Amino acid sequence: MLTIHPKDTPTAKLHGYLLSAVAPRPIALASTIDKDGKPNVSPFSFFNVFSANPPVLIFSPARRVRDNTTKHTLENAKATKEVVINVVNHDIVHQTSLSSTEYGQGVNEFEKAGFSMLASEKVTPFRVKESPVQFECKVLEIKELGNQGGAGNLIICEVVCMHIDESILDENGNIDQVKLDLVARAGGSFYSRAKDSFFEIPKPILQKGIGVDALPAAVRNSNVLTGNNLGQLANVELLPKESDVNKFMQDNPQYMASKINEKHKFAQEFLQKNDVEGAWKVLLS
Repeated sequence: MLTIHPKDTPTAKLHGYLLSAVAPRPIALASTIDKDGKPNVSPFSFFNVFSANPPVLIFSPARRVRDNTTKHTLENAKATKEVVINVVNHDIVHQTSLSSTEYGQGVNEFEKAGFSMLASEKVTPFRVKESPVQFECKVLEIKELGNQGGAGNLIICEVVCMHIDESILDENGNIDQVKLDLVARAGGSFYSRAKDSFFEIPKPILQKGIGVDALPAAVRNSNVLTGNNLGQLANVELLPKESDVNKFMQDNPQYMASKINEKHKFAQEFLQKNDVEGAWKVLLS
């Protein structure tokens, strides 16, 4: 295994490792305005939501590695204490990438990227009209993490107004993740499209799983079942009843197996279809 010691690694190299390993990351398309009223918009993938009450988002414009300069977004946020964070979906990902170009001070990236400026209700910076979700924010604090190239600057923002395109809502008024079609940033020039890779895992918070330590030793030490498989099996509150197992095997004799590895392979087939109960019935037969 390659071992990296940050203090002994060039910042640019370490930056590449970090961004490739901690991915995919959501993208904040941050729009600001300078002290003279000139608009700016730029994307940042050091970004996430950190609180719901109060609603707080944090993103981090890092100091440039090559020359240790700061970005216009950071300077504007310090000057005005306001920002709009626009989410990035697949429909605007190329425009978003274009807006990351380091144009000179005072150049309007809205125009360069082909975005439409939409007036905000509670803050001065404009919203990106094409973004499906827009957060108007007040800057609570800016935490500088260092003064050398590559150092982040945490811009801690409280959401004072949120706008959601109704076309991405489901019949219950909730955001439909597939309709939203978010994209995320990875290392280098790579992005990922969220809706192409969605899968569901039942939340353990809704039930108290028996835990991997409670699995039979033969299952826990299987040569076939993976760690993910064990996690699926351990996320049940109760095992199937013996009568249900017997009926299942009577109806499905093709899953009868005398060798343990063969039985585990059958169970794994059920797990791949997210049929945990069926997997347990095979294992308990």
